Amino acid sequence: MDLRTRISAALKAAMKDREADRLGTLRLINAAIKDRDIAARTEGGEDGVGEAEVLAILARMVKQRQESARAYEEGGRLDLAERERDEIGVIEDFLPRQLTEDEVDAAIGAAIVETQANSIRDMGRVMALLKAEYAGRMDFAAVGPAVRQRLA
Repeated sequence: MDLRTRISAALKAAMKDREADRLGTLRLINAAIKDRDIAARTEGGEDGVGEAEVLAILARMVKQRQESARAYEEGGRLDLAERERDEIGVIEDFLPRQLTEDEVDAAIGAAIVETQANSIRDMGRVMALLKAEYAGRMDFAAVGPAVRQRLA
């Protein structure tokens, strides 16, 4: 079952079970995906976005909510921070399992070997390969400096 189908099924289940908070988050996910579909159609005439782009959208939504939760905590609004964390939990239900540090290191090593990268100039090729193979499974903001360090 593809990701869109899983999200739609979860949306219907949340409606039937009258889970208002989960339903709201699932509607936000659907809206973000549809917005990207519309943008893709106007840019290049595609039917919509693929699975990798949906994963990227979900990862971006998680990151936004983590930043919001941190800001709410600093502002003393623990109730809002908790709501953001609840939304993160709903979104993460649709993301694949995150790789461990050891798995990330192994993936970086394999990508460097596969692309035959030997200097910092090859970092773009390594990152492109990693993003293609591990979309949604690793934090690329943390992977970038690790790749740069390995290639330096």
